[in-house]
Amino acid sequence: MAVDYKELKKGGFMRQRQKDHFSMRLKSVGGHFTAAQLGTVQKVAEQYGKGYVHLTSRQGIEIPFIRLEDIDTVKKALHEGGVSVGVCGPRVRTITACQGCAVCASGLIDTQHLAQEFDKRYGGRELPHKFKFGFTGCHNNCLKAEENDFGVKGGVEPKWSSDSCTFCGVCEAVCPEKAITVKADEGKVVLDESKCVYCGKCIKSCPTDAWQGKAGFVISFGGLYGNRIAIGRHFLPIVFEEEKLYELVDTTLAFFEKYAKPSERFANCLDRVGWDKLEEEVKKVL
Repeated sequence: MAVDYKELKKGGFMRQRQKDHFSMRLKSVGGHFTAAQLGTVQKVAEQYGKGYVHLTSRQGIEIPFIRLEDIDTVKKALHEGGVSVGVCGPRVRTITACQGCAVCASGLIDTQHLAQEFDKRYGGRELPHKFKFGFTGCHNNCLKAEENDFGVKGGVEPKWSSDSCTFCGVCEAVCPEKAITVKADEGKVVLDESKCVYCGKCIKSCPTDAWQGKAGFVISFGGLYGNRIAIGRHFLPIVFEEEKLYELVDTTLAFFEKYAKPSERFANCLDRVGWDKLEEEVKKVL
């Protein structure tokens, strides 16, 4: 019987150099696996592979050396252990996320919640080409949000209050964009909002809590990391409502489906049809 290698790859089985052997990609959401799931992975790798796994750059697990004749048996064993096979090809790929505010002291947003919700809404969705989402909890940017087609970074909109300010100048010194000017002789601190990137360093460093803020989502579009490298672009203000975030994703994916050629990455599509078109569409959502 003829083997449909394209269908196997779509389902997470990637051909190896060795004849009729596959590296099997497992489904990962935000790099989160339970101890029980890891136990299942161990058993499958030992029984059907070569006793080891490969950790991918997108927080996934692959089990190499799965034989063609064992594929159905392996899928059943994984399913019984609560593990799913991943996806490949032209669709929404593995969604990456750091641990976010639920664990990390620097986290500003719940990245794991968002990754799980995005997977429910968009995971495996068919598109003109692969499409990647990535979440990072703060501007330390451990998950490199701008490398993704649609990146979400935790941010905070700072607000200054004169009541407790001592005009020490720390906020001006730590601001990476030089958006803050302390005018002690005038009794005020000026924030140039056009320069602010919502990193929250002014809030975190203020010794008297004169700076406060509201956490939200800083979004980048069109990141690409492969044969060609492109840094995702920012052209929206910080977004605070989660539902608004989903509206922006829906608009972005609809744009990609409408304008992209088959096998054309999102960034290349935007270079061809114009970034201004996407900017115009997503700003309608705000």
